[in-house]
Amino acid sequence: MRNRLRKQRAHSLCEPLLDIPVETPTEPQPNPPAPEGFVGSTVAELRKVVWPSRQQLFAESVAVILMVTLSAFAIAAVDRLYSWVNAQVFR
Repeated sequence: MRNRLRKQRAHSLCEPLLDIPVETPTEPQPNPPAPEGFVGSTVAELRKVVWPSRQQLFAESVAVILMVTLSAFAIAAVDRLYSWVNAQVFR
């Protein structure tokens, strides 16, 4: 009796999942766009881009170069520290 109830409960829980229709592709997939269409759509997307001003480009480039330089110095400092600790421990 108990097993029968468990099976009925499990079946009732799975029923909504069994009713989901599965779509099967019946028509062939369209061919990829021709190269001319690709280039045209690429140019159209590039026209939508808001390009930065010269001042904004310069400021952001300086910020990136500064952060990369600071990161390099920080990594070099940690590397030297670990090298010194390694030399002290494994003399």
